[in-house]
Amino acid sequence: MSNELEFLSRRVASGKLSRRDFLGRAAALGVTATFANSLLSGAARAAGPIKGGTLKAGLVGGESTNSLDPALMMTQVPFAFGKCWGEMIVELSPEGKLENRIAEEIGSSDDAKVWTLKIRDGVEFHNGKTVTAEDVAATLERHSDEKSKSGALGYMKGIETIKASGKEVVLTLKEANADLPYLLSDYHLIVQPNGGKDKPDAGISAGPYVVKTNEPGVRHGGERFANYWQGDKMGHADQIEVIVINDATARTAALQGGQVNMINRVEPKIVDLIKRLPGVTIRNHAGPGHYVFIMHCNTAPFDNNDLRMALKLAIDREEMLDKILRGYGSLGNDFPINSSYPLFTEIEQRKYDPDKAKFHYKKSGHDGTVLLRTSDVAFPGAVDASQLFQQSAAKAGIKIELKREPGDGYWNEVWNKQPFCASYWGGRSTQDQMYSTAYLSTADWNDTRFKRPDFDKMVLAARAELDEAKRKQMYHDMAVLVRDEGGLILPMFNQFIDATGAKVDGWVDDPHQELMNGYALAKCWLQA
Repeated sequence: MSNELEFLSRRVASGKLSRRDFLGRAAALGVTATFANSLLSGAARAAGPIKGGTLKAGLVGGESTNSLDPALMMTQVPFAFGKCWGEMIVELSPEGKLENRIAEEIGSSDDAKVWTLKIRDGVEFHNGKTVTAEDVAATLERHSDEKSKSGALGYMKGIETIKASGKEVVLTLKEANADLPYLLSDYHLIVQPNGGKDKPDAGISAGPYVVKTNEPGVRHGGERFANYWQGDKMGHADQIEVIVINDATARTAALQGGQVNMINRVEPKIVDLIKRLPGVTIRNHAGPGHYVFIMHCNTAPFDNNDLRMALKLAIDREEMLDKILRGYGSLGNDFPINSSYPLFTEIEQRKYDPDKAKFHYKKSGHDGTVLLRTSDVAFPGAVDASQLFQQSAAKAGIKIELKREPGDGYWNEVWNKQPFCASYWGGRSTQDQMYSTAYLSTADWNDTRFKRPDFDKMVLAARAELDEAKRKQMYHDMAVLVRDEGGLILPMFNQFIDATGAKVDGWVDDPHQELMNGYALAKCWLQA
């Protein structure tokens, strides 16, 4: 029986037998559907990726204001679509190792201040032009320019000079930084012709798909790039399509009905329900992502640290973890680092304490309500989490007024503009990258307005420290400062929870971000 099913599964993988006929034969032999599907998956992997078809994703995190300019990418749809058409200098593997892409080699001086990138031969842009060292240098220059408003600007400012010569790009840093190659994996740093200086939103790079459809807030689509430098390693489908579905119920229905092959941001409260859907697989894994409430430290009334501390103590983290994440996450401690980072150190866990919250609230001198803006798109369960926060704060005598904002425009009109709102971060590859992106005084994405010269000096000093034990202590001290004096309320680290349909194969869990670190559409394929 086993030999017969293995033979038939290989015929399915090669397209010579339908999946339906195979499952019918397996049932006749008394084999469970689960075991039969596992045989099909094994046969598909053995046969290699299957070419063709259209791979579709239904995703939350798309707005009418989205742009193809990589510098401005901040939500899930531009992030995932960018990994389809864009090509990076380097990338992180699921195991956290660097994979060279457009940079064939990266080396540094002994003091980690001068870095040399050797640019790979034979990489072609979608417009037919060959990628050069000048294109890579121009890309880095543009993201170092404050006018670009790049999400990578915080740490790119640490580069003093960028020079292209022949096949090499030489970067000289203001301070030593052993993490530089990891920083270059930032998803904003898509290599573009002339760095995107001429037309940053043209959607031209050297990735596995060529942009064919770009309807912000509605849909995006791409066609396989025939001259992709990695050949068959990525871009298995003939076309990929991203459909913006910000409503969680509609996303689930689209996956169940076969309109899409994968979805992101499955709400924890419906995971058990989705697990029962025929052919649907939940893909969940822990990582550095976190759900937060952010306060602007330079805007009244949040410019008072006693008020900030009162709100940090007035949130019931245990309750939120239980009711919002349903176990698909872990407790947060008001700084953006967890055990996903190798230099993480434990700090005493902050707990819900309405009495202490009441003390700090009274000491702050604030009277009246505190306005918190929230939205369904801030993170899965954000509105419910905001209501729980409102209830736990009320027990400390703090009145939180909730304003539910529309999803379209939330990331342009509320986040990083309004002084108190719900938000999320996907995390970054290193602690330096996380702090440099969101907590340096000069960072464009400093969404808590935590502008502290003493903290800035700590970030720069930690970059330059090559002794791991000393660096670990520096990051501990930085975490304590952010935790006790910053504007971040971080009740929980989330797991990334995606789901795929019956015919999706090639999925590999990646802890760095959702959807295989954004590469699910580029690396997965549809079974025959």
